Amino acid sequence: GSTVGSNLQCNTCKKTYSGTQTHLDLVASSGSKQYDESMPLATELFRTPVVSFLYERGWRQNFVFGGFPGPEKEFDMAKNYLKRVLGGKIVDASCGSGMFTRLFAKSGLFSQVIALDYSENMLRQCYEFIEQEENFPKEKVTLVRADISRLPFESSSIDAVHAGAALHCWPSPSTAVAEISRVLRPGGVFVATTYIFDGLFTFLPFVNTFRQNMMGIAGSYFAVSERELEDLCRTCGLVGFTCMRNGPFAMISARKRSS
Repeated sequence: GSTVGSNLQCNTCKKTYSGTQTHLDLVASSGSKQYDESMPLATELFRTPVVSFLYERGWRQNFVFGGFPGPEKEFDMAKNYLKRVLGGKIVDASCGSGMFTRLFAKSGLFSQVIALDYSENMLRQCYEFIEQEENFPKEKVTLVRADISRLPFESSSIDAVHAGAALHCWPSPSTAVAEISRVLRPGGVFVATTYIFDGLFTFLPFVNTFRQNMMGIAGSYFAVSERELEDLCRTCGLVGFTCMRNGPFAMISARKRSS
């Protein structure tokens, strides 16, 4: 239902967060009148109304050229990794316009689906797509605006986190994955799709310098090996890393160690 007038208070700092018609705004700067934080170019791009509108209307379809098999196939692949946590709560991180949010909700595989994104306009698109669907289980979905590097959830409170075509857009993947590890319950699962540019690309001179410049200017990240992503997950406290490839496309999975 509508989140207008909804108020949530942090148990630690007592800050109050409010809701709009479409989502709960849980970023640190929520409620400020003058202050705002600018994010790297890759993040700000997806906050624009034009890109948010076009994302499911042509933008995402072009991912097929990078080996992405398409949302429905990617969803089926992700379900295999999520079998151990079915029936729990899942966060669709960097959900965009909610393609996977809707698939998770309609599947009935999870008790609660949290659609999380930093872009207000992406969340508005997500809300509109949900409103257009008949017999959609709206009671299972909550739309939340939040920073992937500062997740507004208690530690060990989430069963699964899914991030479709998002990891390479995060300004600090290590900070984000560490936060994901924190909020996952023991045995919880992280599933993500991204690009890996290996092969001949790794032999280009100054590739690491180029990557650092890309992260500094655009705020985007790209991996050059599966081991790099495995090391990222391991250093953030996740185990059981797996990777499935189709050219540059990669679906990775890891889980929080069971207590």
